[in-house]
Amino acid sequence: MVTINENYLKLKAGYLFPEIARRVNAFAEANPSAAIIKLGIGDVTEPLPAACREAMVQAVQDMGDRASFKGYGPEQGYLWLREKIAEQDFQARGCEISASEIFISDGSKCDCGNILDILGDDNRIAATDPVYPVYVDTNVMAGHTGEADASGKYGGLTYLPITAANDFTAQIPSEKVDIIYLCFPNNPTGAVATRDNLQAWVDYAKQHGSLILFDAAYEAFITDPTIPHSIYELDGARDCAIEFRSFSKNAGFTGTRCAFTVVPDSLTVETSQGEAVKLWQLWNRRQCTKFNGVSYIVQRGAEAVYSPEGQAQIKGLIDFYMENARIIRDRLSAAGLQVYGGINAPYVWVQAPHGLSSWDFFDKLLQAANVVGTPGSGFGAAGEGYFRISAFNSRANVEEAMARIEANLSLVGTSPRQSSDPA
Repeated sequence: MVTINENYLKLKAGYLFPEIARRVNAFAEANPSAAIIKLGIGDVTEPLPAACREAMVQAVQDMGDRASFKGYGPEQGYLWLREKIAEQDFQARGCEISASEIFISDGSKCDCGNILDILGDDNRIAATDPVYPVYVDTNVMAGHTGEADASGKYGGLTYLPITAANDFTAQIPSEKVDIIYLCFPNNPTGAVATRDNLQAWVDYAKQHGSLILFDAAYEAFITDPTIPHSIYELDGARDCAIEFRSFSKNAGFTGTRCAFTVVPDSLTVETSQGEAVKLWQLWNRRQCTKFNGVSYIVQRGAEAVYSPEGQAQIKGLIDFYMENARIIRDRLSAAGLQVYGGINAPYVWVQAPHGLSSWDFFDKLLQAANVVGTPGSGFGAAGEGYFRISAFNSRANVEEAMARIEANLSLVGTSPRQSSDPA
């Protein structure tokens, strides 16, 4: 008889975003005339930058000529793209990252899960709460956790609450942990980590032999010049951190699929016998075995991100979405809601009014205003009582959504939960 990986059975309900889609689809079927505005999933809406489109069109032409046709590319990604990334994203910021330490992939979400292939099963895992669900769920799937309790917390994981009570700062645990997931600017709260806070994490990791998995998917939205864009801006990070980056949000590649992971050559871990092993070597072998690389056409589009035209066009996209975030933040604050984020990240983290639960607020907002957001509890127990609203949408939709919420004062009135309430 065929058996299954029973760790999948430990997962709580459905993955967050398919559950949102199920509820929205059910509402739409029952209310076919409702004009639903979706500010939930962080999917971009604006067209790909012209520089990227033009580069991909040229790449398609390349594929039609025997002399320039490309078959299988390097599993690590083409060198011309990796060199641009190393130079402009890292070396320009004083980070000692070379092209050989960059691995092109089809998404940072994929890499955040795939990285577990090269890590052991007995590591102590720490993640912020609330958290991007992929970090926790992939560890559940891999058998690194126990069962979930009534609040949704899995046994065997160390949760690091980031709430209004601690100014959304990830506190370093008193006990030793082996693998630490950090995402800043944070999804879902929109919070950022200061240089001092990140340096403290690097120092902790080096002291305890820990590994930081740093998700910097939203670094392009940082507006505060004092906030680091990369973990490698911190002293010692090359010896204890892997960084994930994506073209999805800054360049609109959510449907095009291109990202990269940085694994420094100097980063080593130990086997059970105490032998030092380079993680670069293991990740390179993993990619060569399980991954055939991102298409030539997409990588040419990503390369255009680093052209002068691409940089200007991407800045325009980021400014557009951040203006959406400002509108959301200002309008909801004026409506009497307590809001966070939306300054260095494209997400606004809203405290549900009147003591509503996250899913109750989701349902009421959908039914009364036909507006979709993301329930905070779907990101972890500490997200209960909060709600994420994405700035990724058209200006017209953002303005209309805010007007609808303002019109439903009984739902979004001036009695939000106090920030000290243990949501």
